Amino acid sequence: MLFVAEAESAALATHEMAYAAVREALIAVCDDGTESFPVVHGHGSVRENRFTVKAAAAADVAGLKVGSFWPGNPAAGLPRHNSLILLFDQEKGRIGAAIEAGTLNAYRTAAADAVAADALARPDAATLAIFGAGHQARYECAAVARIRPIRRVLVVARNPAQGTAMAAELRDRGLAAETATAEAACAAADIIVTATSATAPLFDAGWVRPGTHIASMGSDARGKQELPPRLLAQASLFCDLPSQSRAIGEFQHAPADAAPVAIGDVLAGRHPGRRSADEVTVFDSSGLSVQDLYVALHLLARRSGAEPA
Repeated sequence: MLFVAEAESAALATHEMAYAAVREALIAVCDDGTESFPVVHGHGSVRENRFTVKAAAAADVAGLKVGSFWPGNPAAGLPRHNSLILLFDQEKGRIGAAIEAGTLNAYRTAAADAVAADALARPDAATLAIFGAGHQARYECAAVARIRPIRRVLVVARNPAQGTAMAAELRDRGLAAETATAEAACAAADIIVTATSATAPLFDAGWVRPGTHIASMGSDARGKQELPPRLLAQASLFCDLPSQSRAIGEFQHAPADAAPVAIGDVLAGRHPGRRSADEVTVFDSSGLSVQDLYVALHLLARRSGAEPA
């Protein structure tokens, strides 16, 4: 079994690699030969320590990811989130590769929102509102700034000190960033990304401008919610996988008669995506194991020198 430790996988990960891998995965999700299996939610001996198991099989890869969330880790100088990807040797049924993927998972999650934004956001989108000031939010900003001419980032954070610190970090990386209230951020934004663990809407639907693209990536379990239901009733809805989005993603709060479109169908040319400059589009990224598996394949190819740096 090939084992890739966290330090090596983190060093190999890039936004470019993750974007290419996740785009392939989101198209593959719509293929008849791809299957995403029901997500398993569990917890450690202490109930607040949680984990999920997501598994999938596609034409050229099968495996699973175990993702953990240990909220007390920062006190020990460790990240709250961690991940392990396991790829099967499909001929023998053994695990062929195990990849520690804490950092890689952050790239992968941000890449899904970037791929969707590239397909759905207006080409001239220049102002990004980011809800959340945690580890993942920083990757989201970097990924979106790769695919749109982002000139301004508005950081909305529950903790003012964390929001100020993140805005300063983004400025150090060349992005003009400042903190803002939720209403002011929505009123100015061309793209809104929510990267939180919220269980109630983060803003009012009436604050969103026509033509805005919104990405929700925090809802990945029953009861989680980042967006107002009225917005979901008015906007055009897209997601990574409709059945999972309905079950555990943001669209568990969408109207019963809504018909979310898999973003893979847009990428493959089977759906037009955005139809007008004033249309409000919403992408729900509940997170798919297929994405993890394709990111793992790309990382192993890069490790072997088969994929460009």
